[in-house]
Amino acid sequence: MKKLTAIFCIIFWAGLLAGISFLEAPLKFQAPGITIPLGLGIGQLVFQALNKIEMVLLVIILACSLPAPLTHIRSILLFTITILLMADTFWLLPILDERAKQVLSGHAGIKSYHHVLYIMIDVIKFLALIILGFSNLKSLRHEK
Repeated sequence: MKKLTAIFCIIFWAGLLAGISFLEAPLKFQAPGITIPLGLGIGQLVFQALNKIEMVLLVIILACSLPAPLTHIRSILLFTITILLMADTFWLLPILDERAKQVLSGHAGIKSYHHVLYIMIDVIKFLALIILGFSNLKSLRHEK
């Protein structure tokens, strides 16, 4: 049951990333009437909520998956996902949130690479989650 719970959380997380980071985020600015400040405000709320959900999913996945040796590909993927989420949570999101506040107050500074880096991390997280999910499904099938 623990393995099925982990697989569900992994695939659910990948779906959240695909829907929010790769679909909602870029499309919201194309909606009629959406201004930069309104889009940034929505983005801040959505990505703060997504981050909290990601943290909960990670805790559930870790609780269902550990202990596991770091020599196994699934463990390496899970470790990578954990490190990337920690970088998002404690480094990139605070920087992006501060930048959004500056833009909203009319004091936008110079362009930064942080937004592109956040997107790249989300792409890597997404791919790692998909590989991890299918790898766990495959190992589940072999256990029967």
